[in-house]
Amino acid sequence: MSQWQNWSGSVVAEPARVARPKSADELASLVVQASKVRVVGAGHSFMPLCATEGTLISLAGYDGSIEVAPDRRTVWAPAGWGLDRLTAALWAEGLSLINQGDINPQSLAGATATGTHGTGADLGSIATQACGFRLMQANGEIVECGPDQRTELYEAQRLSLGLFGVAVAIRIHVVPAYHLEERVERRPLAEIAERIDELGAATRHMEFFVFPYSDHVIFKTLHPVEPEGDYQDGKDIDETIFRLVCDLGAAANRMIPTLQRLMMRASAKPTRRVGPAYKIFPSERTIRFEEMEYELPRANGIGVLKEAIAHIRRQRMPIAFPFEFRLTAADDIWMSPFNNGPCASISFHQYAKMPWTAAFAEMETILQRGGGRPHWAKRHTLTTADVHRLYPRTPDYLRVRAEADPQAKFANDHLSALFGISEGATA
Repeated sequence: MSQWQNWSGSVVAEPARVARPKSADELASLVVQASKVRVVGAGHSFMPLCATEGTLISLAGYDGSIEVAPDRRTVWAPAGWGLDRLTAALWAEGLSLINQGDINPQSLAGATATGTHGTGADLGSIATQACGFRLMQANGEIVECGPDQRTELYEAQRLSLGLFGVAVAIRIHVVPAYHLEERVERRPLAEIAERIDELGAATRHMEFFVFPYSDHVIFKTLHPVEPEGDYQDGKDIDETIFRLVCDLGAAANRMIPTLQRLMMRASAKPTRRVGPAYKIFPSERTIRFEEMEYELPRANGIGVLKEAIAHIRRQRMPIAFPFEFRLTAADDIWMSPFNNGPCASISFHQYAKMPWTAAFAEMETILQRGGGRPHWAKRHTLTTADVHRLYPRTPDYLRVRAEADPQAKFANDHLSALFGISEGATA
């Protein structure tokens, strides 16, 4: 038995076996013999989505390569590849993802299965880029699904949480390779709040970070541009200074408001860089944290953010990390938190060395009151009744799941409790 933990260290499991198959035959043997199977990517889920006492599988070394369609509009890609590896391979083919988030170690399968997203008022999550799946089912057979093939399985698998089988390859929409200009600057929160719709429409990507004890934000935009000579690497946030601020704040909570205001004063100088999209999208994120994220109706986003900040200040809560605010387009995926209209995403973080449970409970109340639905991979306390209330297609999702995996081989304790799944065989 091995011990496994997620990136933040808050989820720990003891799987009976950890396996890294390289071929379909190896994977089939593992899946058929196991009574419980979960697949892990980079471990960036803060909920226990990957935790299992059965077999934990990584597909990082699984055989495969990208297959570019003749029209160059779609690509079949190995599902276990990290987005870092995938985007570099696409760039070598003169292609890019339509959008991606600000970190890139996650596997393609994990990113689609949980609704991982970047920012952009008119851009959907990574799950919206997927248009086909090759899945290994509980009997070891690989089936393919898409908009015109096994359509119900495809609709459920678009945001699967790993419940329908092991994705070995995913067909994704791609676009010709492009460059991005990144601009980062300090701006007043009041100005951003007043102009949020205008700012969201002005650039392809817009987001900001705001410390709860500062009246300014770190405002970041990305927009397609022509190449400009050699690429110069850079950072949107200086993690050296930020790590020091977090450690000082953890040691002396009362210093946090002052430290945050000082850090924002130190970030007054605007920065700009231009480079390949796949190098500009991701940022260095090495400081460990815990995270909760809710997707809210876009009209409610700024108001809920202000309420959350006011609550933290009023209660003098020791929160070391900033909020992250992003815009995301609506989609039509059954279990996507974005399927009820355009959203504003509010991410609430706490430094991993500091207590977070009580603060998250207080924030979740505010985020839910604003009409929010949580990111499946980030901290939340949804019940089965909540899932059915928030997602009208839940009965269809569960019916397709039962047809694809009647013994619930691909469910774990967390997902079984969340969706009310009958367990079938035990590990």
